[in-house]
Amino acid sequence: MDKKNKDKVVFYLATRLAWLLLLFFGNIGRISVRNRRFWNQLVASGEGFIAVPWHGKMVAPLLLHRDLGVVVMVSEHRDGEMIAQTVHRLGYRTVRGSSTRGGRQAFREMLRALRDRKVCCILPDGPRGPRQVLKSGVLVLAMRSGCPVLPMTFAASRPIVLRSWDRFTLWWPFSRVCLIYGKPFRVPAGLDAEELERFRVAAEHRMLQLEEEADGFFR
Repeated sequence: MDKKNKDKVVFYLATRLAWLLLLFFGNIGRISVRNRRFWNQLVASGEGFIAVPWHGKMVAPLLLHRDLGVVVMVSEHRDGEMIAQTVHRLGYRTVRGSSTRGGRQAFREMLRALRDRKVCCILPDGPRGPRQVLKSGVLVLAMRSGCPVLPMTFAASRPIVLRSWDRFTLWWPFSRVCLIYGKPFRVPAGLDAEELERFRVAAEHRMLQLEEEADGFFR
């Protein structure tokens, strides 16, 4: 079998089995949650909001929020197709697009979902990075919709970190895994480009602090 056909087989299997692999990791880890009140308070408010885990830290959030009808923005790239099929099987809805392809239509669909009071999710450093750099699109969406942003991440006592651009993280069997929610924030209306960039830098710093807090659980 040549490389092209091998790639097709691998892609076919990945798009159909990845969700089972995620459930496997959910079953072999002991997952706990911190600051759950932030999620509960936003859900109880009845308004839409945007959950923002980093691209490499998507596994625990995907497992803990499955079958809730969360709307996820997924890129139209090849790896995005695998993610889309995986999250569909975990009970998510998808909007396809990113900053590099199909972005305008995806933005409009996410804005509509937020105004319909849906919970939405965007990986703010995806689909190609740079890793853990907050892109401004999610903040523009929050500003236009008036909806809050909820940061989240996780850490594991025995992590498996892949050699990918996002340092995609899983965990070894029987690891302790802790998902942590950050304090929600809103983007003030009417920011100009310079003000939005200052806000972006501050929001990214808050998300990186949350990452350090999570990593500190198992040091």
